[in-house]
Amino acid sequence: MRRLWIAGLLATAAFAQDAAKDPVVARGKYLAEEVAKCQTCHTPQMDNGDYIKSQWMKGSSLGFTPVSNPANWKSKAPDISANSPIMKRWGDEGMTRFLETGRNPRGSKPGSPMPVFTLSHEDAAAVTAFLKTIQ
Repeated sequence: MRRLWIAGLLATAAFAQDAAKDPVVARGKYLAEEVAKCQTCHTPQMDNGDYIKSQWMKGSSLGFTPVSNPANWKSKAPDISANSPIMKRWGDEGMTRFLETGRNPRGSKPGSPMPVFTLSHEDAAAVTAFLKTIQ
């Protein structure tokens, strides 16, 4: 059992290394983590503010609330990693279109506080490619 676990860990590390070499994935990582700061809402944090790396982009309760009560406010950011329910339902095309148009596959805008993004197709596809590398 331990050997199987170690083999899985090594395979995941090798996949992450290969993905990091892909310029499209690297651009998506940069856009998601350094520009949009997706991890701010989609990754849980410890008491000291450090992100829980094993839960990267796997959804988190938001640590803030609005002064007023806006319509459609979401108190939890969903899991947007590769195997999340959203990625499984929407697929690459749905996620890319969401990041391009600010509307999900059913045509709805995201609930607050999620911003409405209108990325270029290339940038939206890059972010989607990056999210698919997050296991």
